[in-house]
Amino acid sequence: MSSYSYATIGTGAIGGFYGSRLQKAGFEVHFLLHSDYAHVKEHGLIVQSYQGDFTLAEVNAYQQAEKMPACDVAIIGLKTTHNHLLSQILPHVVKRQGLVLILQNGLGVEEEIAEIVGDRRILAGLCFICANKVAPGHIHHLDYGQIKIAEYANNYQACGITPQMEHLAADFTAANIKVDLAEDLLLSRWQKLVWNIPYNGLSVILDATTDELMGHSGTRHLVEELMQEVALGASACDRHIHPDLIQQMLDLTDQMQPYRTSMKLDYDSGRALEIETMFGNPIRTASSLGTQLPKISTLYQQLRFLNSRRNRLKSHKLSSV
Repeated sequence: MSSYSYATIGTGAIGGFYGSRLQKAGFEVHFLLHSDYAHVKEHGLIVQSYQGDFTLAEVNAYQQAEKMPACDVAIIGLKTTHNHLLSQILPHVVKRQGLVLILQNGLGVEEEIAEIVGDRRILAGLCFICANKVAPGHIHHLDYGQIKIAEYANNYQACGITPQMEHLAADFTAANIKVDLAEDLLLSRWQKLVWNIPYNGLSVILDATTDELMGHSGTRHLVEELMQEVALGASACDRHIHPDLIQQMLDLTDQMQPYRTSMKLDYDSGRALEIETMFGNPIRTASSLGTQLPKISTLYQQLRFLNSRRNRLKSHKLSSV
């Protein structure tokens, strides 16, 4: 089995970490960058990790997708708020018979990307990792790092374990990345939301890190209630989340290093928030099937308010200059 070549679209905390690990293991990797391009082109990438630090002094760095070679796999590490760029990027960076691996949070992103890539196969990598980009070309990997891979089919039919999933798993395992394979992508998406919805949402609303949320009895109880409501949404889609998973997520977060979630980092840095894919889409999906998610809907409306107010303030400051 020959190794895949990889195009990493978005070299932030997630795309940068997994792409760097693949290159370190000897795989051919090409990185598409925006603001970090000049720095990474000259200085490479630094990964500061609890599993061991390393530096890639030279990387294949690009600022324009049309200058990249077409690869076997396109890894999408962009935030979903930038998915409008993918129609101009993906046709250049992935081969006609290649794969698209989506490393994004939320629900429903595969359907949007399927309209762009045609008959190319789409897989999702659900990442359970604590990692931040702390400076240009510098990724801090604090904890965890495993990835769950599943394949997408129309209407989220379960695909089972496919040869493409096994090939990706072999490459990622060779790069010292723990991989699980899942037969049902829709179930895996809802399972990931069990963690993402409460911690990302509450971290912004309450200006808190994960350890602060877990350290207060009231917020810890609210986290658990939100997790149970995610399970209710999954049930509306005929997917069952076992109560053991909720307890597992609580236990893992208890053991986690104090962590600012990705949405909290985006909010603090003034970047767009992934509100629709992470909150809006699950709410709308469940509602279309006759199930309401009131606590998640409250978080959704609060996040929309904070995001809108911040955007107004930013616009006012710019117009005052």
